[in-house]
Order: sequence, then structure tokens, then C-alpha cells
Amino acid sequence: MKHVVSISIGSSKRNHRAELEIMGEKFIIERIGTDGDMDRAVELVRQLDGKVDAFGLGGMDMYIYAGNRRYTIRDSKRFASAAKKTPLVDGSGLKNTLERRVVTFLQEKTHLDLKGRRLLMVAAVDRFGMAEAFALAGCDMVIGDLMFGLGIPIPMHSLRTLDIVARIAAPIVVQLPFRVLYPTGSKQEQSKTKYSKYYHWAEIIAGDYLFISRHMPDDLSGKIIVTNTVTKDDVEILRRKGVAMLVTSTPNLCGRSFGTNVMEAVLVTLIGKPLEEIRPQDYLEMLDAINFTPRVEYLQA
Repeated sequence: MKHVVSISIGSSKRNHRAELEIMGEKFIIERIGTDGDMDRAVELVRQLDGKVDAFGLGGMDMYIYAGNRRYTIRDSKRFASAAKKTPLVDGSGLKNTLERRVVTFLQEKTHLDLKGRRLLMVAAVDRFGMAEAFALAGCDMVIGDLMFGLGIPIPMHSLRTLDIVARIAAPIVVQLPFRVLYPTGSKQEQSKTKYSKYYHWAEIIAGDYLFISRHMPDDLSGKIIVTNTVTKDDVEILRRKGVAMLVTSTPNLCGRSFGTNVMEAVLVTLIGKPLEEIRPQDYLEMLDAINFTPRVEYLQA
């Protein structure tokens, strides 16, 4: 039996464990949150290294992307150095493959014409594949990296602007403690509505769910949410707020959609190549082989 573990610096309230079979292989897939304790998360990786088949790094990214550039987040290096035997991934491989496809899937599955649609992308540097696909589809975009990531009240409206800003800011930003850039532990449950006007403006709200949920207002009537990991409780909250449609880039497994880091860890296990030899095409071929498709749920039906 294969064992995939997501070690997350996020809230332990989102922990989950599932047993399932994929392409004839039995898997145990679990998430272990450390409530913002990065030292404990690194120690868990160290303790389980060589004892499980693959790690997903949850609650933080190893890299941020803009244009054709990749910037390594300093704090993530601690995890990479702790995983000496077991491959460790943060979901980047799927964010640049599966999450591009989710935009096409949304158009084909729902017959939704995205050209001119008002889109709030809460953060593009951690989901650049999705952001680029929405831009190519012709969406009218507000990109919220400065607002939601750094607290700077400046919306951006194109990936070109994001690229220019990233060239200047990213080399500095990636040296900051990760807790400054992203809600960890109990901060994931704190709500802020400073930028609610952009939620009201948007027809589609896309990106990391913790960024979306931390800043969303009470009324999201008729909105489409395109995101990653959600639990049953998250879905009920979105339903109560009036969200019309929920699209997650990963499928529903045993009652929730696991994060892209978990799904990438599963794919790495199935592909069976050393991590450094895996290409984007390998992910796409395996996704097709196991028929992993995004989840679409109409919440007001």
C-alpha cells in the first residue's frame, strides 16, 4: 500500500485521511496540520522521511511564479533539506498543468463564455498557470497579489504588470518569513473584509481558498468560485453565502478535495521516476490515464 502524507503548517482542524485505489494501487492519503508551527512540520518530515512514498508540502509554497521566472521561498528550503529520501512536492507541477486545464474544463463543462467576464484572482504568483489561462480566455481581471499577499491596496489588471512588479519585489519578498506572506495556523480562521468591493465586482473569484475565505464578505450571491482545497464545512459556508457554482481543480476524494500538493505527490508515486526527471507532460499523461478531472458543484440547486 502506498502512503502519501501532506505535512501542512496550516490548521489541524482541516486534517483528513482517506484510503482509496488508483490504477490498481491502494493508497493511504493523509494531511497533518501543525497550526503554524514550522519547526514541528520540518521535524515531521524528518521523522517520516524514507517511511512514506511521497510528501506534499501544504500551507506554503516552495516557489512563486511570474512570467517565465521562478523564485524560491527561503523558508521552504528547510523542508527540502529534511526530505533526503522521500520526494517532496508543493503542488507546483499541477498548478502549471491541471490548473491550466481547469479553465478550459469550466468553459466546456458549463458552456460559460469567459471573454469579458469580471475575474478576481486573489493571488496569481502561486497559481500562475490558472491566472494565465484566465487571461488567455479574455477575462477582465483584478489581480490581488499586492492586496491579499502584502496588504498593499493596489489592484493589478494584467499579468504583464504582475511580471514587472515581481521582478522588483519577488527577490525581497521570498526572503521574508512565510507567515508574513500567507495565513498560517489560527490566522487561517480570521476574517478580513477590507477588499470586499472586489468580491462584489467580480463574477468569478479564483485562487487559493484560504486567501479567498479570509477576505470574503457575507454576500456572494451568484458568484463562481474556482479554487483548490475545500472541506464539507467550507462548501456549506459558500452555500450559505449564496455562491452559485464551486469548481475545484482536484476531484472530491472521500468527502473533500485534497490540495494540489497531495495530488502531485500521488502522481509522483504513480509515475515512478526520480523527481528531477519528471516533466509537465508526464503529469498530463498520468492525469489522463487516471481520469482526474476538476469538481463542479452547483451550490444553489
